[in-house]
Amino acid sequence: MKHAYVFPGQGSQFPGMGKNHYDQSAFAKRLFEQGNEIVGFRLSDIMFQGSESDLKQTNVTQPAVFMHSVIAYKSVDGAKPEMVAGHSLGEFSALVANGVLSFEDGLHLVIVRAEAMQKACITNPGTMAAVLALDDEVVEKICLELQKETGEVLVPANYNCPGQLVVSGSLKGVELGCERLKAAGARRAVLLPVGGAFHSPLMEPAREELAAAIEKTTFYNPTCPVYQNVVARAVMDKEEIKKNLIDQLTGPVRWTQSVMAMIANDGSNFTEIGPGKVLQGLINKIDKNVTTSGVD
Repeated sequence: MKHAYVFPGQGSQFPGMGKNHYDQSAFAKRLFEQGNEIVGFRLSDIMFQGSESDLKQTNVTQPAVFMHSVIAYKSVDGAKPEMVAGHSLGEFSALVANGVLSFEDGLHLVIVRAEAMQKACITNPGTMAAVLALDDEVVEKICLELQKETGEVLVPANYNCPGQLVVSGSLKGVELGCERLKAAGARRAVLLPVGGAFHSPLMEPAREELAAAIEKTTFYNPTCPVYQNVVARAVMDKEEIKKNLIDQLTGPVRWTQSVMAMIANDGSNFTEIGPGKVLQGLINKIDKNVTTSGVD
């Protein structure tokens, strides 16, 4: 039986996130101040006092969730994960937890990623939609057929849990996709309040920037496996970890498959580190027999 640490991604943020750590721990306060210097503005002030709309800006959200998650992790006494994973952005936090990245380098990469994704959103406008109560295979087939017929972009983006899949693509592609998905029996196919088509080919302009930054960054050998989004299996080779981080920008988050792979490899106790409880809920829907807990 193994202990897994999992880290949330963009969308888990909330006003006031991390303030308890800042107020109660001198160690956490130093890390927050170090993070503020790296991002170049008082990110912690936005996290503690900003509004929900402030926290939804990609260049704020991504470093904020990363900082909160890593600082929460480093505040856990005796934390020794036997396997780690992160949902989208959370993969960078997971790579700090298993020793592949330093806090500083991880934050630098997250900043590059956020800014590159924001520019890609402007270059290639798009959106995402949550699809409920429809088999993954049906969603995949509809996405493929729509792309062939219309030339619009529509792809599966987040395999969150059985019966919950997020699709991503062009504005028209997602609009048409929602109509077809509901006609095919989806209980809901609803647009999400996001700024772009994340985890789709429309993020291609961001790949080059992130790849260049990753190649300049020191990656260390992991202390335990990371179950990466795009391959949904344990990875220990740092060169493959780099490749998968880059591919994640345009590839799907296979969260359901990743959690199932962790369970198959004796993962039984999952601790979510970071803001919110989103991953705990998803994991319980994937397998109700595992134990989940959280540190925020």
